[in-house]
Amino acid sequence: MLPVASRHRSLTLLAAAIAAQVMLLAIQIKRGQQVRLIRVWAIESVSPLGRGAAWSVDGVRGVWNNYVALRHLHEENDQLRTELGALRMRNSELESRAAEADRLAGLLGFRDAHAEVQTLAARVIGASPDPSSRMVFINRGSRDGLRRDMGVITPEGVVGKVFAVYPDTSQVLLLSDKESGVGALLRGSRAQGPVRGSGEPILGLEYISSDVKVEVGENVLTSGQDRIFPKDLPVGTVVQVQPDHRSPFQKISVKPSARLDGLEEVLVLLTRQEFTARKEPSQAPPVPVAAATTPKPAASAPPKNP
Repeated sequence: MLPVASRHRSLTLLAAAIAAQVMLLAIQIKRGQQVRLIRVWAIESVSPLGRGAAWSVDGVRGVWNNYVALRHLHEENDQLRTELGALRMRNSELESRAAEADRLAGLLGFRDAHAEVQTLAARVIGASPDPSSRMVFINRGSRDGLRRDMGVITPEGVVGKVFAVYPDTSQVLLLSDKESGVGALLRGSRAQGPVRGSGEPILGLEYISSDVKVEVGENVLTSGQDRIFPKDLPVGTVVQVQPDHRSPFQKISVKPSARLDGLEEVLVLLTRQEFTARKEPSQAPPVPVAAATTPKPAASAPPKNP
């Protein structure tokens, strides 16, 4: 065992001596730019560690920055979504108010243009829960002077009639209800017949003889015979004409003039006075320029008697 241990010790001492000589040589030898070889070796051995450490630090910093930036981006996206939703709601509210202002302006303009007829503006506040019924509720009642069977219109045409009256509200039976109807006539031929509802958007004009020529697109007006509506108010437009081989009358379908499925404001007729056409103010005939500018000659005085 002793010879083996002493042999290893000799090899160790030899290796240590060689390493010491190499280090001394590295310290003494200089390379370009007067840099000692030992420094070059030290830098070369340490550089990979530095580059690795720098890469690790840059990677961690990049991941952290991306995480922070991504987190801020998500927060900004959530804030932008919230602001966009608020802006959409505000835009929808403004559009609704603008549409309401236009409707009210049209309603008031129609009432002012026909000031000779007493009407009362009302707002639709609800509809009948019965799906087979075509009724709406308005915010006017007996305290406002409403009575049963008063006519209800819009500037576009006939809506229906007051069906039930309460102190502050009233129920309006629409023209499209199965139990509703209005006395009507064709604008062209003046042939008369009742317009009845069917529970559907399209109305029916009844008891028009097959001998009467009816064209699609012809206007249907109130006849005034029902003692609810005055004469010549718009009821609708003929959209279909069919002969009925089982009766002497025609099947005539009428599209209502008023939007019965989108009512928001209406006018209640307080009287049955007829609407008159709005007349434009007449203009005086122009005065000729010569007559307007040329002075008339003064009348000569009668000669005095001598």
